[in-house]
Amino acid sequence: MQIINELKLDFKDVLIRPKRSETASRSKVDLIRTYKTLNSGEVWSGVPIMAANMDVVGTFAMAEALSEYQMVTCLHKHYSVEELISFFKTNNNSYVFYTMGITDGDFVKLGKVKEGIGICPKMICVDVANGYTNYFQDKVKQVREVCPSSIIMAGNVCTPEMVSELLLSGAADIVKIGIGPGSVCTTRIKTGVGFPQLSAVIECADTAHGLGGLICSDGGCTVPGDVVKAFGGGSDFVMLGGMFAGTDESEGLWEEEALLTKNDIGTKVESDENGNIKWVKKCLKFYGMSSREAMDKYSGGVANYKAAEGKCVEVPYKGPVKDVVQDILGGIRSACAYVGAKKLKDLSKCTTFIRTTVQENTVFS
Repeated sequence: MQIINELKLDFKDVLIRPKRSETASRSKVDLIRTYKTLNSGEVWSGVPIMAANMDVVGTFAMAEALSEYQMVTCLHKHYSVEELISFFKTNNNSYVFYTMGITDGDFVKLGKVKEGIGICPKMICVDVANGYTNYFQDKVKQVREVCPSSIIMAGNVCTPEMVSELLLSGAADIVKIGIGPGSVCTTRIKTGVGFPQLSAVIECADTAHGLGGLICSDGGCTVPGDVVKAFGGGSDFVMLGGMFAGTDESEGLWEEEALLTKNDIGTKVESDENGNIKWVKKCLKFYGMSSREAMDKYSGGVANYKAAEGKCVEVPYKGPVKDVVQDILGGIRSACAYVGAKKLKDLSKCTTFIRTTVQENTVFS
């Protein structure tokens, strides 16, 4: 047993100190990043924000909407082979990750998709809850052997030594960082395992960048300011789940309630079977991919040797994802203007974190 007494930080524990800035306007801030990946040798360019590979937000509709902003979607791994082949044949997949696990069935499915589209997907996300096993590392290497020129993102881990392992093995280009910080993840409650997300990002980014690799901060962002802090801490990509959930591009079970007034918050216009306009209030069921709900849906229930490590919540209807995107990108641009960063690339170099006990005035919340 060992105790580490060094302070570790989450997004809620800090603010970013403003600095003198020569940025004339936040509209001039350049959010495009260009990365040459370590092991594939491929170049990616775009706005480095990702929709998570959860079945509610990692959807085809989300991919099409976010691609307009040069943003990324990690498709969930429960689409059929036929659906995936059709999508990859008819869409520009420069901003789309094909997502897979590490079972034999996952590799069979990858082979069928590769055969159907005539080439490996340009980007592949190898996603498991626990990236600390030798078996996982071996399987990521196997994906690299099957698809040598694909950009491969692998995770999740939260410590520098595993970042080194995945990058130096020649397998991963991007390492996904985060154990338990997600809004519908209960891993930290069920297992006691985890790492404060901002410190995980700072430490893992330092290691990855020293080796020429990249990281993606996965989980823990609840507001645009958290996305800024993840980039400020050195993350190359930021993955979002709950912030994109509840938009028009989400899939899943919507709950409806008729309203007396069409001015109520969280409403969506719909038509009945006769074409008559009705106003309804909607909430979307949003759950972690290790939750009982997800395992009941895709795995026939929770196996008797493990516990569900996710929860199910209701997310209010938010409208089209473009509104959420505008809010996030506007926050990033404004933050860059506050600290003197003319482009997103410079944000981490311009960031000074201040430890705090209070982030906002909550008197009216």
